[in-house]
Amino acid sequence: MANKTDLLLLFDHPTEPVFMDKGKEQAFFEIPDSYETDNYKKVSKNVQNRVGGDKNRVIFIKELPVPDLSIPMTLGRTDQFSVFLKSHRWQAGNLIEIFTKLPSFEELISVAVYAKDRINPALFNYALSVALAHRGDTKNLRLPTVSELFPDRFIDSQVIRTVSEQLFVLEGTPSPDPIIIPVNYTASDMDPEHSLWYFREDLGINLHHWHWHLVYPIEVTPGADKSIVDKDRRGELFYYMHQQVIARYNAERLSNYMGKVKALEDLDEPIAEGYFPKMNSLMASRAYPPRFNNTRLTSVDRPVNQLKVSVDDVKRWRDRIYQAIHQGFVVDVKNDKIALDEVKGIDILGNIVEASALSPNMALYGDMHNMGHILLAYSHDPDHRHLEAHGVMGDSTTAMRDPVFYRWHAFIDNVFQEHKRLLRPYEVEELNYPGIQVLKVEVNSKNQTNKLTTFWQQSQVNMSRGFDFLPRSNVLAQITHLQHVPFTYTINAVNSANAARFGYVRIFMAPKPNGRNVSSFLAEQRLAMIELDKFVVQLNPGLNTFVRRSTESSVTIPYERTFRNLDENTPAKNSPEEQESFFCGCGWPNHMLVPKGRPEGLPFELFVMISNYDNDRIDQDTVGGCNDAGSYCGIRDRKYPDRRSMGYPFDRMPQLNAVVLKDFLLPNMHTVDITITHEDRTEKRFE
Repeated sequence: MANKTDLLLLFDHPTEPVFMDKGKEQAFFEIPDSYETDNYKKVSKNVQNRVGGDKNRVIFIKELPVPDLSIPMTLGRTDQFSVFLKSHRWQAGNLIEIFTKLPSFEELISVAVYAKDRINPALFNYALSVALAHRGDTKNLRLPTVSELFPDRFIDSQVIRTVSEQLFVLEGTPSPDPIIIPVNYTASDMDPEHSLWYFREDLGINLHHWHWHLVYPIEVTPGADKSIVDKDRRGELFYYMHQQVIARYNAERLSNYMGKVKALEDLDEPIAEGYFPKMNSLMASRAYPPRFNNTRLTSVDRPVNQLKVSVDDVKRWRDRIYQAIHQGFVVDVKNDKIALDEVKGIDILGNIVEASALSPNMALYGDMHNMGHILLAYSHDPDHRHLEAHGVMGDSTTAMRDPVFYRWHAFIDNVFQEHKRLLRPYEVEELNYPGIQVLKVEVNSKNQTNKLTTFWQQSQVNMSRGFDFLPRSNVLAQITHLQHVPFTYTINAVNSANAARFGYVRIFMAPKPNGRNVSSFLAEQRLAMIELDKFVVQLNPGLNTFVRRSTESSVTIPYERTFRNLDENTPAKNSPEEQESFFCGCGWPNHMLVPKGRPEGLPFELFVMISNYDNDRIDQDTVGGCNDAGSYCGIRDRKYPDRRSMGYPFDRMPQLNAVVLKDFLLPNMHTVDITITHEDRTEKRFE
């Protein structure tokens, strides 16, 4: 009989038929004749006998009634799937609803087996992943990452050819040496933007973006239950996660002697930056198309994608959203006004800009964020005359590779910041914690004080699950990425009260110089603040000393979750670690916690604040909720673990008298200057 973990076998080798061997044990699904597709009906049993030998494990699938799959089957098997396309989201939403509403596990695996060979593999994997994450009986399964299933979205197409050659030639021999992913394969140093290859093309960063959008899908079919989309403060989280990405990216640009990213404000202006991804889609057998330097955006009219959108559409939606911000309210479909107040306003705007199913008026405010991605993704072939598919901006797994992603999201952030700019500054009473004083903050890294060091590291990731129609063998890819020497914060704080109190420690960091290499005004610097950590402490009367490790960050997931092998790093059954598997994949990679810095050192200001936890706390049980990366991803099935606005205390303009950061400080705050130095050396970490 099948068990719940057998559902995970349906992710393996996405384009191969379901009757082929799956997983490390080479298990086989024994399916009813009616489940076989026409092209394989006559050969499936022979193929199983040829590749399966003694068949280590056979999983028998019961023939059950199959729901109508005509909507998700509309997308061709070899077409590219994009969550930014409304038609694709609707198809995926229909399949997600089908999977989530099946009353039993037996029905779920039966329908999923039937659907696997009939539905676009990327759409199928996305919909099944979302469904498993939200069903009560499957949400604790350890789902594979997209890099394991679709390695073509992460590595050079020449590497794909090398892998295919080795798997064919070395069949039956010990696993070959790791395939080395080159570090300079998308461009040369003639392109200034290529200096940031290690950030934009980082495996962990792109996995984070994919996983965030998987945890927070934006579409349901009309009339369906919105609970999959309707999560606590998801609109605000869309704003904050992307705002932090831009802040982090700008710090990286400064590390490379570059100015802040230029927002894509003028949609009629040629886009100076090109991008040539050098990747092939294994599923579609097509190369990801490039975007040439100085490309102009034009209207996209592609009936094959049920898509028609113009640059003027995006401008019109932008203007309506700005008007709503300046009026202080949006209008819903019933023509009722909804105030954009200081508590819910950013959440409402996030749902409107992202154009999720929670948008109060999609007809009026449109689909600005997604259609911006689409205009950019199809800029090379807007009317489909060359039969080209979308570029990397059309896929959440690849979009962050492209320099224009950051220009587009800098524009998106400017829209949000217009709302934030109009909010009143925080009063002293909203920032201070009477009786609590932070005396000293120190950062220690090995034998260094207030100095951090970054370097290059080589790690391995197993991508064998995604190479289809090839002999079975481990495919280890060796990837070079940024890493930092681990560090700790030591915080000394005094509680002047006679009783213990609780505080929320908030740690941020921002470059000390701005892009013009002069000290920043706080009104500007607040947008550069990178959240590093947030945690609760008990403050006993008198002096308190707290030590916090960088690996405990509330922003990041551990190294092992980024570079993981599900077959080898499986937690013990029924352990707490096993129960917190899927959602925990969402989070910024810990190896990218801090910017690269410079060889001569780059100065940053580290800011520490202890706020009153009685005002901040959300009373809920977080055990088993996967809360180690809650700042960017929230907590599964829980409320966001902080009552304050995301980014507090830097989410609003400061008081006029707070010209620079030191003017902003209260007794419960402290700053310290730190330096980040990059050493151009490479270490190996193979586990």
